[in-house]
Amino acid sequence: MGGNQGFGPIEREADEPAFHAEWERRAFALTLAMGATGQWNLDQSRFAREDREPADYLSRTYYEIWEAGLVRLLEERGLLSEEEIQAGHAIDTAREVRRLAAEDVEPLLTRGGGVEREPAGEPRFAVGDRVRARNTHPLTHTRLPRYVRGHVGTIERVHGAHVYPDVHAVTGEEDPQWLYTVRFTARELWGSEENASITVDAWEPYLERLR
Repeated sequence: MGGNQGFGPIEREADEPAFHAEWERRAFALTLAMGATGQWNLDQSRFAREDREPADYLSRTYYEIWEAGLVRLLEERGLLSEEEIQAGHAIDTAREVRRLAAEDVEPLLTRGGGVEREPAGEPRFAVGDRVRARNTHPLTHTRLPRYVRGHVGTIERVHGAHVYPDVHAVTGEEDPQWLYTVRFTARELWGSEENASITVDAWEPYLERLR
């Protein structure tokens, strides 16, 4: 899990449904609907779910984490009070926010939101360059998987400049950075003898050139 060993085998469920209970469906839908209000961005939503003490995070199911993340965002922005959480219904006068009408849900989700931006300069790396993923351990949001940190890979594709999630989650600023697909061999990551590899999309600040 997250590139760490010791959490046991993955137990696959045959024909597993997207949701095991109606409340899970509602938690997912509410998170999407509230995201459309514009009170926070996608990376802030991700960080609200992952920024938890390990014991708390590991004790929750997948959609319990989604629900907890949503509650945190609502409280932080003054859209939900502790009293309302305890009561299970609205108490204070609702603050007006942008609303997502039912008929607009499908068009919005299928359209998505582009995150490619105009670059501020030239890319530091090119296809074929060998790079090392920085061995960093930020306390805030990052999209760099732990299991590639400190390991060497090869640039396979240059995607252009994209919104940089590490900054976007903290300040709301987009801070566009070049994005690359980097290929790592299984031997490099795990010492495996198999002729296998994986690719990771990594922003430029995640990488350093091999000397």
